[in-house]
Amino acid sequence: MPQATIINKFGKVAGWNSVTANLLGRDVEGIREINYNDTVEKDNAYGAGGMPIGRGEGNYSAKCSLELTVEEELALQASLPRGKRLADINPFDITVEFEYSSVKYRDRVRNAEFTGRAVAVKQGDKTIAHKHELIVSHIDWNI
Repeated sequence: MPQATIINKFGKVAGWNSVTANLLGRDVEGIREINYNDTVEKDNAYGAGGMPIGRGEGNYSAKCSLELTVEEELALQASLPRGKRLADINPFDITVEFEYSSVKYRDRVRNAEFTGRAVAVKQGDKTIAHKHELIVSHIDWNI
């Protein structure tokens, strides 16, 4: 009997439906996108000749953004005292989990803070969602 052909060597791959984001103590349902990354400044160091003789390292930098539905934003806003803004929320961690090949992977975005809030909606929109840029201190990968 012929064996089934696997399309790729990875089998079922991780997708959005395997991602869970937890912030401020609960799994967020009204999230449509999360994007986080970190970098370290690195430059070649030169001396005699045209080739690098070493490498210098500078500052570490991390970034994070979330796209939340307006319902999620309103729930966050409702949890705050009257007159407070999302930017007034104390720093919090965001835990992102996804599963691949029956193994759970977990990253933690540290000390996140909202920097503001905006409203944008136009004719024809079926849902309302906004992207939030966060300020973060660092990212712990695969904890």
